Amino acid sequence: MFLHIIEAKYISDYKIEVAFNDGKKGIADLSDALNGDIFEPLKDKSVFAQLKIDKELETISWANGADIAPEYVYFQAFKNHPEFQELFKKWGYVDKLDIRSNRSFRG
Repeated sequence: MFLHIIEAKYISDYKIEVAFNDGKKGIADLSDALNGDIFEPLKDKSVFAQLKIDKELETISWANGADIAPEYVYFQAFKNHPEFQELFKKWGYVDKLDIRSNRSFRG
C-alpha cells in the first residue's frame, strides 16, 4: 500500500495533526524537516501554517512549491511507537542500533 496524507491541520509551531490513508492519525513535528532553500520561507510560522493537501502528490505542500514525503510525516508522527520501528528501519529512518537502544533517529 502506498502511504498518503488525507487530512492535515496546523496546530502550533511546526506541528501538524495528520490523517493517513491507512486509518492512522497522529501529530507530526516537522521542525527537523525545514532545511534547504525551498523550506527557508516555512521557518516563518505564519507561512508554515498555510499548508494544504496536494491532491496530486497526496501529501502536504505549501504555496512556494515545498512538499514533504508522506513517509517522513508518518515517521515524525509515530517515531516513538515501538510497533513501527521495523517499518522505519526498512524506510531508512532508523538503523539497527537505534532499534536496540530504543532511539528513533540515526546517530
